[in-house]
Amino acid sequence: MAEGDEGSDQRQNEEIEAMAAIYGEEWCVIDDCAKIFCIRISDDIDDPKWTLCLQVMLPDEYPGTAPPIYQLNAPWLKGQERADLSNSLEEIYIQNIGESILYLWVEKIRDVLIQKSQMTEPGPDVKKKTEEEDVECEDDLILACQPESSVKTLDFDISDNRTEVEELPPIDHGIPITDRRSTFQAHLAPVVCPKQVKMVLSKLYENKKIASATHNIYAYRIYCEDKQTFLQDCEDDGETAAGGRLLHLMEILNVKNVMVVVSRWYGGILLGPDRFKHINNCARNILVEKNYTNSSEESSKSLGKNKKVRKDKKRNDH
Repeated sequence: MAEGDEGSDQRQNEEIEAMAAIYGEEWCVIDDCAKIFCIRISDDIDDPKWTLCLQVMLPDEYPGTAPPIYQLNAPWLKGQERADLSNSLEEIYIQNIGESILYLWVEKIRDVLIQKSQMTEPGPDVKKKTEEEDVECEDDLILACQPESSVKTLDFDISDNRTEVEELPPIDHGIPITDRRSTFQAHLAPVVCPKQVKMVLSKLYENKKIASATHNIYAYRIYCEDKQTFLQDCEDDGETAAGGRLLHLMEILNVKNVMVVVSRWYGGILLGPDRFKHINNCARNILVEKNYTNSSEESSKSLGKNKKVRKDKKRNDH
């Protein structure tokens, strides 16, 4: 490792430690190895009206010569409002090239949220969570950062006016990770339509070992060339918030036309937040191995702009 890389890595670690100390439970680690983080920002600590989740990935060149790769997640943030906020963050970077800027970004976003709360219009409706949380307190934050809904059934309503691909795509299997008797293994397949997503799941479940896994978490992203939008969704399969975190990882890595399933066989010992690290590390390893990850520069250009994403339409039998 070059001396410059060592210095950059040290500065990143110092900034990460500082952010965790400053923001506490608002700061969460999505993938420690890839340096992907999520910060939940609100206008008020006690009674927030407006909230936003800022996802960041720190490239090796940050803070020296490259900005963090970021994504703004909030259902109310659209159009010009999103563009204005993105421009503000980019201006902060330009004015502070070579400096650590995550704190400046978070506080700028908080200022915007405070301004919105001072307006006469009411805040967005906040749905109360009724799902039972497990013993790890980190889940409260992750639930706030994940997409509003997840796929709960394998039955897809396929209504797009494009040619569906009937062939089962090839499925690759990653190297398992074992920790305290729990084993995690990723499976990857190229997909270009929801029909193939269902086919891949059905094929995987033909394997008795995979079918017997405690959880089969998955996420997929399909790029629709004609509409220039992403069709994407995820499934926790009982591992609260794991699907959302997996999809976040795929968004930040800017992968497309691919599905990742991570099987977890529970070994009887609670792993706490480490389970999320293993799930995302398995997924990241196989995405890198199969050359689905883009360069930091390409990801930054894509995620730094207002990108259209739509949830997959699905049919619920319940």
